[in-house]
Amino acid sequence: MVGMSPGRYHLTLTSDSRTMMHGWWHSEQTARRKFTTWIGERGSMPNVRITLIDKETHTVLTTWPEEQ
Repeated sequence: MVGMSPGRYHLTLTSDSRTMMHGWWHSEQTARRKFTTWIGERGSMPNVRITLIDKETHTVLTTWPEEQ
């Protein structure tokens, strides 16, 4: 929709340090569901990293694979 802001929750998928996909959702529940879906669908990509960030608080909510 024109004039509608992107969602608060930003999901990114990188492979070999290049952003391959991203999305924004207003609902944290929806963003977390997408996070899980992306792991299942694209988790086997080389050097993949999936990150969910709360853009309002600038907090990383979760990453996959988990940071060590």
